[in-house]
Amino acid sequence: MLTHSSATFADSKPHYDLLDGLRGVAALLVVWYHVFEGYAFAGGSPIIKGINHGYLAVDFFFILSGFVIGYAYDDRWEKTLTVKDFFKRRLIRLHPMVVMGIVLGVISFCIQGRVQWDGAHVSTSMIMLSVLCALFFIPALPGAGYEVRGNGEMFPLNGPSWSLFFEYIGNILYALFIRRLSNKLLTLFVCGMGVALFVFTTFNVSGYGNFGVGWTLDSVNLLGGLVRMLFPFSMGLLMSRNFKPLRVRGAFWICSAVLLGLFSVPYLEGTDPICINGLYESFCIIIVFPLLIWLGASGSTTDKSSTRICKFLGDISYPLYIIHYPFMYLFYAWLIDKQLFTLGQTWQVVACVYIGSIIVAYLCLKLYDEPVRRWLSRKFLARK
Repeated sequence: MLTHSSATFADSKPHYDLLDGLRGVAALLVVWYHVFEGYAFAGGSPIIKGINHGYLAVDFFFILSGFVIGYAYDDRWEKTLTVKDFFKRRLIRLHPMVVMGIVLGVISFCIQGRVQWDGAHVSTSMIMLSVLCALFFIPALPGAGYEVRGNGEMFPLNGPSWSLFFEYIGNILYALFIRRLSNKLLTLFVCGMGVALFVFTTFNVSGYGNFGVGWTLDSVNLLGGLVRMLFPFSMGLLMSRNFKPLRVRGAFWICSAVLLGLFSVPYLEGTDPICINGLYESFCIIIVFPLLIWLGASGSTTDKSSTRICKFLGDISYPLYIIHYPFMYLFYAWLIDKQLFTLGQTWQVVACVYIGSIIVAYLCLKLYDEPVRRWLSRKFLARK
């Protein structure tokens, strides 16, 4: 998810620059993962070669989101922050780019010919209904007319919005319930959700052989999506309450290399009696990702160049995550049409899609997202 996004820090608090940078690294790796997902999709293979575990970036985003939301808001309740103000801040931070993702999704769908993956034509009324539902974050039922791409996605105009759906649920639960928990109760909640996550992944509850759940609206994906969000989000919050920095040098490069290494591990075969791939995923989410967040928060940039790099990566991370997939739909359709299955055959197009997504994300940030958020903040947020 972004994500899959960061909280807006309180004005008086400094940013964790390295966490911004790591969020950007994870977003870049997600896009790369989706490139290789296209080859698997075009070839009808369930196994993705390349950045095979890139979908775990969503779980990394959830931990990061819990950490920065706890850091930004936990000490402001009942003093300068109300539940209404919190919800307004989160909507202003997240929803403008959600709208942009929908707009790009409609454009890409129309470019593809307004047809589902099986070639069935989709009416204008169903496209408009899909837009309306996406704007209000109403997920599509698999097989419904407004599930316009026909592959079961919650948000068929922009698939990655599913993680924002669960991010919103996490934000609502935080404001109404989780923030009120004492450290002891929060620790118990985190442990309980950690056990649920371990069971779900290690015993292959989804039947997928991986933790790539939450993207469609069936029972196992809804349950899995909630577990997938609740453990890392609450873990991040618990870490923010108890954080004490370590002395570490080169934290950004160490953490970035570890993320790349973890995401590059091939699919691990074996599901009986336990899912080996799921065991690996639970190790990453429960053990490694919290350590990376702790290391990233402990480090600091040492010069203006590294600060600018981390800021740039952090700035584009959410826009890149939320707008890149409409371009992937077009890329996938091209791969299927041309029957192309390898990077060697398509690297020029991949370079254009990858670099183009970054450029479009940056333009959306500067020309749309930041100005809109400034205007909304002036109009709807009272100064505290």
